[in-house]
Amino acid sequence: MLTLRTPVLVLSGFLGSGKTTLLLRLLEEASLRGLKPGILMNELGKQDVDGNILKEHSSASLEKLLDGCICCSKKSEITGSLNLLLKKQPDMVIIELTGVANPEEIADALTEPALLGKLRLQHIVTLLDAEHSLEYNSIFASDKKLVHTLRRQIETADYVIVNKTDLVKPAQLSKLEKVIRKHNETAQIAYTTYSSLDLSPFLAGVSARTDAKQPAVKRPQAGKPVPMRQPAAQHEFQSHYHDHDPIEEVRSYSRVQTLTLPCSLTVTIHRGQLERFLSSWRDQLIRAKGYLFFKDTGQMYLMQHAGKRTNWESAAYAGEPYLVVIGINLDVQRFEQEWQRLTLSN
Repeated sequence: MLTLRTPVLVLSGFLGSGKTTLLLRLLEEASLRGLKPGILMNELGKQDVDGNILKEHSSASLEKLLDGCICCSKKSEITGSLNLLLKKQPDMVIIELTGVANPEEIADALTEPALLGKLRLQHIVTLLDAEHSLEYNSIFASDKKLVHTLRRQIETADYVIVNKTDLVKPAQLSKLEKVIRKHNETAQIAYTTYSSLDLSPFLAGVSARTDAKQPAVKRPQAGKPVPMRQPAAQHEFQSHYHDHDPIEEVRSYSRVQTLTLPCSLTVTIHRGQLERFLSSWRDQLIRAKGYLFFKDTGQMYLMQHAGKRTNWESAAYAGEPYLVVIGINLDVQRFEQEWQRLTLSN
């Protein structure tokens, strides 16, 4: 009996580009179509942030690889995690990579003998932060492996989503498109805000299993989706894989550090204090996110910091507050000391 291979959608893109927001939109769309997806999520931090976000919004099957990058230190765990998801018979698998992962390595992992015949790579989707992507080569010049990884995120993509376009001028988008086309002539490109676009291309050909068919949910009225720009010809993804330096595969970055910091419920730190603290580390800080409790409001918040911007939203998270910090050439010891002074003095 012929076994159908489960389609895999890979979400790639640097830290803070909007991957989790896109994932949430995909899960909503999958539900509307009566599909049951499985999620493999990777985070650099020891504590999970994005997984908690998913739990608040979706009941999809979820496997997590924490405290390392899926394409290097956690690569040996991919097969086991995917097989656990496959036991739940998902209609598709969505892999959300950490922002410093090379999707080329994930495509290679899907061909491991233990997964052979079970999965097929549907698409690789790479998100770019319109506001900061052009600066990355100079910002990360000291980490050649990371620069290589960011380039491969573009080169291996079937679809490139330029997100956060509301934060830049048209001239910036024009420059960014030239960079994309320099590294990838055939990917389809979409320009979005909040990762909002027509998701049909990503789910095309995915159908519910006949042995576990779910009724489709009636689709609500929505705004007009952002279309993809069609390339001259659709490329075959496999054509990207040749002549890559095996040394670069050992690690996707060399100077990126991650740090998980506790923040007691009794601390009286204020939102403005935290934002000023993060801003003071802007030369080394790439990304910060976590759950923080403010006594003055009596509310737990999900905090997301990327680039120079910090966003807050109320959260249902009920555990101990914490902050995950990701930086390049980050003075971890000094950061911890200053965090302790900030939180212990309040």
